[in-house]
Amino acid sequence: MKNVAILISGRGSNMVALLDAMDGGDFPARCVLVVSNLAEARGLAVAAARGIPTAVLSHKDYPSREEHDGAILMRLLEHQVDLVCLAGYMRVLSPVLIHAFRNRILNIHPALLPAFPGLHVQKAALDHGVRFSGCTVHLVDEKVDHGPILLQAVVPILPGDDEASLSNRILAYEHRLYPAALRLICEDKCLVEGRTVRLLLAADEYRTLLRDLVDTGSGR
Repeated sequence: MKNVAILISGRGSNMVALLDAMDGGDFPARCVLVVSNLAEARGLAVAAARGIPTAVLSHKDYPSREEHDGAILMRLLEHQVDLVCLAGYMRVLSPVLIHAFRNRILNIHPALLPAFPGLHVQKAALDHGVRFSGCTVHLVDEKVDHGPILLQAVVPILPGDDEASLSNRILAYEHRLYPAALRLICEDKCLVEGRTVRLLLAADEYRTLLRDLVDTGSGR
C-alpha cells in the first residue's frame, strides 16, 4: 500500500477522482495528505470531509520557490509519503521537490503531450485544427509538462467544438486516466527508461486499458 499526497490549488476535481478510486476497496494506495498553496482552494474542504489531513502552505509566506517547496517536502516526509499527485496545482516545482521524489511525482495535463504544453491548451488545439486532443499523465521533471509519459487518453475534436465543450469531454477522461496511471505506478508496472516508460502489462491487459482510454466519438 502506497502513501499518496495530492497537491491542489483549486476545486480538485482530479483529486476527487483519485480519492474515489482509492476508496474503491482494492486500490493499492491511500491518500495521507492534501496540500494547497491557497487557503481558499475548494478541494481542501472536500478532503477534510473525507477525514484526510490537509495543509495550507502559501507560497507568499516564503522568500523563494525553493524554500516553499522545502516546507512542502517536510510535510511529505512527516506523513511518510511515497508518491505525489499534482491535481490542478498551479505552481512549477523546484529541484528541491523533484530531486527528493524523482520519478515519484505525477501530473496530469489536458493535452496529448508533447503537443500543447502550458496553459490555454484547448484553444491552441482548436486554433491548430488538430483532429484529436486528449490528456496525459506524466512524471514530473525539471521542465514544465515535459517528463516521461505514463498514459494518455485520446478524445476526438468534433464539429462545433469550442474550448468549453472540448475541455469538458477531456476532463471526463482525465478522471479515468489519472487513477489508472496511479494504479500502474503503485503496482510497479511502469519501468522508466530515460525519456520513456515501458508498461509491464500482458497484451490483453494493455488492450483492455486502451479500450477505456480512447474516445470513439460515440459520446460515451
